[in-house]
Amino acid sequence: MKAKDIRLTADAPWREFLSRSITSPLDLPESIQADRALLQTVTARYPMRINPYYLGLIKEVGDPIYRQCIPDIREISEEAGVEDPLNEEGDSPVPGLTHRYPDRVLFLVSSGCAMYCRFCNRKRKVASASMVSEASIREGLSYIRGHREIRDVLLSGGDPLLLRNRQLARILTELRAMPHVEIIRIGTRVPCTLPQRVTRHLARLLGGFKPLYINTHFNHPDEITGQAALACNRLADAGIPLGCQTVLLRDVNDDPGVMKRLMQKLLTIRVRPYYLFLADAAKGTSHFWTPVNKGLEVISALQGHTSGLGVPHFAVDLLGGGGKIPILPEYVVQKESHVLVARNYAGKTYRHPVLD
Repeated sequence: MKAKDIRLTADAPWREFLSRSITSPLDLPESIQADRALLQTVTARYPMRINPYYLGLIKEVGDPIYRQCIPDIREISEEAGVEDPLNEEGDSPVPGLTHRYPDRVLFLVSSGCAMYCRFCNRKRKVASASMVSEASIREGLSYIRGHREIRDVLLSGGDPLLLRNRQLARILTELRAMPHVEIIRIGTRVPCTLPQRVTRHLARLLGGFKPLYINTHFNHPDEITGQAALACNRLADAGIPLGCQTVLLRDVNDDPGVMKRLMQKLLTIRVRPYYLFLADAAKGTSHFWTPVNKGLEVISALQGHTSGLGVPHFAVDLLGGGGKIPILPEYVVQKESHVLVARNYAGKTYRHPVLD
């Protein structure tokens, strides 16, 4: 399957791309070899959406793009995992808002995504009409307004950039009017899955709410296309710092060479690798899970073998709502009096003087 097979042109309105998304396995193109009737049992529980742009990135059945967007029977046949692995609901004082850390909140403002990732840690509720509502947004804004310890707000969903410009501007305007809110962040996969959404107008709009940061989400080098680069460059030109939160996924990117290419390509489109996450233990995603040691292997293969700019933090978001913790390869071999014995990226051991 090639991008040229898609009839929409690169400058087609993003809403047209989205309206032509595939939402039923029965509508998948013939090139997708799958038991469509069987996959319908999956999408009855976990919805699917694949827009024409992202579908066009698939090169062959079972490739890393295919695995991220095409439903898999293992989503319902394997029972490992929990519905809410990060206990977001348990830390929600009002619907759609999680207040776990002292000075910041996660605020859900959209229930839809441009493509429903099969590994999503919120697949229990994404695309549900009850996930986000005007009432929940009002409650969330009111909660933030009334809690002056909150200095950092992360907008998420779903994908906040699927909101209409005026809806997004209204939320950002209300947040920016709160003196105690110093930083606004947006978590979005749109630059990767529907880069046409990042119009010049949207970039200008977002650039008017600085300091605003965007963390996007690329998992494989094949997702970094010319259109994705254009989207990221537009945001960067608007003065918005961009980071990437990548998820370590079995048979997608759990290979040091693949990850190195991804991190290096991210830097060329002005996106700083930020986190490499161990996949969350969400129910319906166990076929994507990897061992912790695989992540350490990947980080070790990056450290020293590419620019430090291209080495993300390897982190685990602890099951049950414990929060994110960094995990590092073991570089310290031994601590002696006034001497640190350490192993470098090449495996050589050095003695380094230190103060106690």
